[in-house]
Amino acid sequence: EFRLSIPFLHPSCIWGRFVQDPGSGTDQYDQLQAQMNLFYKDVTRDLRQLKPTSLEEGQVCVVYWSWMKSWCRAVVESIVMDSVSSQTRCLLVDQGERLIVASDHIRIALPTFLQLPFWVRKFHLAGIKPTTLRVTVYEESAKLVASSKWDGSATLYLHRLLQASTMAEAVMLESESDSTSLELYLTVWNVKICVNDDLVAKKYAYYSGGQNTVMLSSSLFNQSICSTSNKPAPQTSQPPPGKRHAAWRLIHSRIKHEDFTRIVGGSVYFCQRKKKMQIIDQNVASPELPPVLQKEPLQNSAGFIIYCLVCLLSHQPPDCPQVAPHDPSRSGALVHSALPVEPCSGLDDAPVTNTLRWAMKSKQYGALSPADRYSWTAVARGCNTVIVSHNADQPLAYLAPLLTHILLNSIFSLTSGTGPIVVLLCQGWKKAQVVYGLLEDMKVAPVLHPLILLLGVGKNEAKAVKIPKDCLLLVTTPFSLVRLLSSHCFLFLRLCHLVLDEADRLFTVAPDQMAAILEHFQKETASCSRQLVAVAKKWTGHMEGLVANYMPYPCIVVTVPEEAVLYGNVQQVVLMTLESSKISVLLGALDFNPVIGQKTVIVADSAEEVEDVWKAVSSKSAFCLKTHERLTHNFDFVIEQWGKAIGPGTHVILVTTTQCLKSLGVRDASCVVHYDFPASPKLFGGRLSCMAKNFRNLSERDQPRLTRSVLLISERNTSHMVGVVGYLERTVAPLPPELLSFVRGVQLAQEDHKADRPLCSYLKSFGVCRDRSVCPNRHRFIPKLDESLLPSSGLLEVLPLHVKTASVFYGRLVEEGGGGFQSLAAEMSAFYADKKPGAEEVLQGGLYAVQEHEVFHRSVVLSPPLRADRLFFSVFVRFIDVGNKKEVKSHQVLQLPERFCSLPGQAVEMVVCRVKPSDGEIDWHPEVTRAISQKIQGLQHRARAVFSLGNTVFVDPMVRLTQVPGMKTVINECSVQAEILNTGMGVTNQEHLDLLRALRRDAEEAGHTSK
Repeated sequence: EFRLSIPFLHPSCIWGRFVQDPGSGTDQYDQLQAQMNLFYKDVTRDLRQLKPTSLEEGQVCVVYWSWMKSWCRAVVESIVMDSVSSQTRCLLVDQGERLIVASDHIRIALPTFLQLPFWVRKFHLAGIKPTTLRVTVYEESAKLVASSKWDGSATLYLHRLLQASTMAEAVMLESESDSTSLELYLTVWNVKICVNDDLVAKKYAYYSGGQNTVMLSSSLFNQSICSTSNKPAPQTSQPPPGKRHAAWRLIHSRIKHEDFTRIVGGSVYFCQRKKKMQIIDQNVASPELPPVLQKEPLQNSAGFIIYCLVCLLSHQPPDCPQVAPHDPSRSGALVHSALPVEPCSGLDDAPVTNTLRWAMKSKQYGALSPADRYSWTAVARGCNTVIVSHNADQPLAYLAPLLTHILLNSIFSLTSGTGPIVVLLCQGWKKAQVVYGLLEDMKVAPVLHPLILLLGVGKNEAKAVKIPKDCLLLVTTPFSLVRLLSSHCFLFLRLCHLVLDEADRLFTVAPDQMAAILEHFQKETASCSRQLVAVAKKWTGHMEGLVANYMPYPCIVVTVPEEAVLYGNVQQVVLMTLESSKISVLLGALDFNPVIGQKTVIVADSAEEVEDVWKAVSSKSAFCLKTHERLTHNFDFVIEQWGKAIGPGTHVILVTTTQCLKSLGVRDASCVVHYDFPASPKLFGGRLSCMAKNFRNLSERDQPRLTRSVLLISERNTSHMVGVVGYLERTVAPLPPELLSFVRGVQLAQEDHKADRPLCSYLKSFGVCRDRSVCPNRHRFIPKLDESLLPSSGLLEVLPLHVKTASVFYGRLVEEGGGGFQSLAAEMSAFYADKKPGAEEVLQGGLYAVQEHEVFHRSVVLSPPLRADRLFFSVFVRFIDVGNKKEVKSHQVLQLPERFCSLPGQAVEMVVCRVKPSDGEIDWHPEVTRAISQKIQGLQHRARAVFSLGNTVFVDPMVRLTQVPGMKTVINECSVQAEILNTGMGVTNQEHLDLLRALRRDAEEAGHTSK
């Protein structure tokens, strides 16, 4: 036996919820409802990914129910198509309602939202079947006969009976294929009746088998309800629909249209429905009729059919919130353009030629990012464009529309003369080679004849350069272009397209060169329309000057939230506080009587924190809104109140959480207070995007509105502080000294966790790391790991065997008289000359011999063999006497006798000091490494040791000596440092050795301090 509350339409079609114990299950479904609201109301999500590609009957989906103001799970029952659009009738599987919505307003149901079973089930009254009154005009008689459908009078009687009841109970019987039978018991004025029996007694039904019946007096319906009734009284306010009665609940559902036509007095359904919902369950809000049905009462069930027809004929039904088309904020993009920008939806309708489109597809570049959709139109149109996005390091993100504009427009407006019309600037030789390779793959070489040009620092190197006359596109670096302009400035008079790849890094590495290039591009190039395209991952101050001084009528697309904040020039305020004093500091930071109207968003961590902050702020502010995960049904109300115009002296404050903020779509706030510390710069920027409409707009050259971000930092926020503070250091915001000191301490602690990592290779090669924030290796000297047994001074005889880079190679220190290694090598050759025993089992970390031609090397297995169960497989090993790593075949791996394992590995890492790549490069160009390898590999050199760390010896200089035959005189045949500098791609690095010694000195001082 179960308690229940039943609003239904007829006894054979009852949709209900099964809750066995009070409160059980409701929390799960309320939480599911809140999660779906947060997900599907998130304005930053791409609707194209949430819309189903096709619909069919029986498909599970998610639709918006305007009465509950919530997204609900539903099953598609039928689809009505017309020449313009399609409408879908859906059953809400957790509410038992039927809705008619446009197919475009249906969303995909994620697997996460389908884990709970559907909450409503279909029931019917057991053991009875409907009757109807048959009237024969000819015989002038009437009699009750069996019917396949319930009369409307029977349904009306049940509604009246339920309204008069004070308690409802049900007994579950057997389950059929699509419905479950039950016996329904109602208590009316202390009289419990069986509804199944009462319908038979009133002649509305008959039994499938004979039973005794109990009659219920109709006078019970006319009695008034006394004040001592257990029935809940109607409520005048509208409580949250998320709450549910803790019992069995059977919620009525709209059934098929033909079933409604049988209801006598259809207006009773709508009018009584409102009354019934108030009386039976005080926690369920009363529905409102559609405006088309409120003008005059319905006289029959045709009114609902009219409502359904109105929904079918309307292409924008009221059951789904409307979305503004082409809103960049929905995809997380900030678009400021002097000219209107129409985004493209995908690669198929992108403004690129068919050849380039096929080339993009061959590169697996299918889905366009938000930055692509808005920037490609501007680039293909020839506009000055700035693109800040996460995929800015991928040249394909801008090459296709740029090449389209050049191929379809620029080459047909060329002026007389020679020289490239496009210059593509890259930060270094690696990126330049990548871009050049893509241009070759995109089949533009027959028309544009691209050329990659990398010039060294040699005096006459630029003068000797000859650019082919048919070259229209040049790929180079800022340093190389400046050298070229100094000798061949007249070759660039036709230049009309300048592309800055990774512009933020270009301005960081070569600020002076970039200034010279931009001045030349603006003053000395062709008089035709010029296009400047800058692509970057970060927004920097240099780019602000780039837009202001060199980009008329720009289009600016920023899809990285934290970078959009820097572009928008948001004022940052950092306040240190104790957790216990947080609310008082918050109240002190707010201006409750502003001269100019303000809108402030306060972001808290949880629903409880939102309530606490809201109570504190409400006592000071005349107008304060709140919303959190438990109030998702109030989103529409909050959005409506927030959107109202405000005047001077008004301060509207909204307290919410990060997740709810995404669903509200706020874009016009003037201040954001981070009551909850953001865990990352991305989250920090995402919150501040609610001020996007007030960001500085460089495309309009307008006076920006003041926007402010207030960050409260307490002792609870230590775990996420480093990332956000590192981001704030890029702004002009003054940071508290104690905060900076704490962050430095955290960074040192993070460095201590890298104690098991090797010392950074860039630190050893050049004295500095390329980027400590992302480098996984160690940057501190640890005596136990870095103490060296190698000489740190004096002359050495070295034999380079493996060249890693132009200044780093592995080899052996040659001892006078040959030493132990020469004897070992001779013994190994003699041993394997007679027999070559293969390794029975290859284990990771094991020491084996590897045969290469006629030479045998001692080797350590670095990784377990792939598919060792096969006869032939490969093994990755390191030659401990040479220093290189290599993949070898299984048949090359031989057993190594114990007598050959006693001598330690002879390979030593050698670093040539005082040289580094030119032009701010972080890696040596392969041509330099190849040239040095050809000159030194396998040849004995003399070097002076100046420093040593672990298994690394630092030498300066390192020369190859040649003895004059018959004399004691030796000639310095070549110096490694001099050979590197002669290539033009290396420069002196005087600070190298000083930086290494400072590293050791800091470690020694730290050791003394700890003692």
